[in-house]
Amino acid sequence: MTDRLPPLHETHEARGATFTDFGGWQMPVEFDSIREEHAAVRESVGVFDVSHMGEIEVAGPDATALMNRLTTNDVTALDPGDSQYAAITDDEGIMLDDTVVYRLPDGVEAGTGADALAGMDRDLDAGDGDPAYLFVPNAGHDEQMTDRWTDYRDEAGLDATVANATDDWAMLAVQGPDAADAVDDATPADRVVGLSKFEATVAGIAGVDAWVARTGYTGEDGFEVMCPASAVEDLWSVFVGGDADEGAQPCGLGARDTLRTEMGYLLSGQDFDPEGEPRTPYEARIGFVVKLDTEFVGRDALERQKEEGVDERFVGVRLLDRGVPRGGYAVTDGDLTRIGQLTSGTMSPTLDEPIGLGYLREGYADAGTEVSVVVRGDEKRAEVVIPPFLDR
Repeated sequence: MTDRLPPLHETHEARGATFTDFGGWQMPVEFDSIREEHAAVRESVGVFDVSHMGEIEVAGPDATALMNRLTTNDVTALDPGDSQYAAITDDEGIMLDDTVVYRLPDGVEAGTGADALAGMDRDLDAGDGDPAYLFVPNAGHDEQMTDRWTDYRDEAGLDATVANATDDWAMLAVQGPDAADAVDDATPADRVVGLSKFEATVAGIAGVDAWVARTGYTGEDGFEVMCPASAVEDLWSVFVGGDADEGAQPCGLGARDTLRTEMGYLLSGQDFDPEGEPRTPYEARIGFVVKLDTEFVGRDALERQKEEGVDERFVGVRLLDRGVPRGGYAVTDGDLTRIGQLTSGTMSPTLDEPIGLGYLREGYADAGTEVSVVVRGDEKRAEVVIPPFLDR
């Protein structure tokens, strides 16, 4: 697959970023250092280019029904400007992806969302017309999910338009204790800093109308700012500035990974994957996004699993011996009996401790349970932690 480039690729190159392939995209992994970027988000503010995330717009008379059939949460609970976290599951309840679903103002046509921002009324409830949604699958999943939505719509005979708008949108994540100040300084009104978690609105930033949501993937306060791809360089300059001595710290995917690992947030394709690591929301400890009173794909299988319980559950582990845990490492009972495996691992920059995430047999998944992680053939003492590792 040909590498896809975010609209800010040349800007990142000029800033000295190093790059990595992620989901078919060439994305900055770090600008200065992972530890420096991680610390900026925990202590002040950092800005990520997350334009590799997918954007799919769904609108029309049956848009709500379509979204409710293909995501595990209940989108009927969303008013314009609201958002929710959800899983996307197959018939067996296995997670294909996780996503955030945004309810756009009514009347926005699928395929026009990024350009329609300029015409949106700031009073999001003032629109009329059919319901409209924007959902964000993970990097490299946009085509797969567009096909899934389109195929299901056609099979069910639903009246909704589905548009893969990934190339039309760009997304920045402004994250950290000082994120609200940074966003407030960039916007002419206080409508953004007044948002509650998982609320969104349209706001003008540097003359660009953007969809601004109080969401993030770091465990800190923050905002995700979505705008037309053609305008994102102006927004990046507002937050980061033109050189290394001004503005917020630019951050790459390396710090994004250490930050989310400290919080125990799932990484699609690593902490769950329909082929390599098939898991359900209950195993992955996100059962709170499963609304069994809706008729989504996989509902019946998940209802059975909720009644019967799971064999393994997603947990964190903290190494007590020297070593760094990594995805794929076996977890044992300390006596060479395998009881699970890690899916992610790192040296926590905040705690300066080796931490990992993975799945353990239910009997070993309680906080404080003593286990071992096999690191290069040696059993290293560890203890189970129920994420997050940080008190946020």
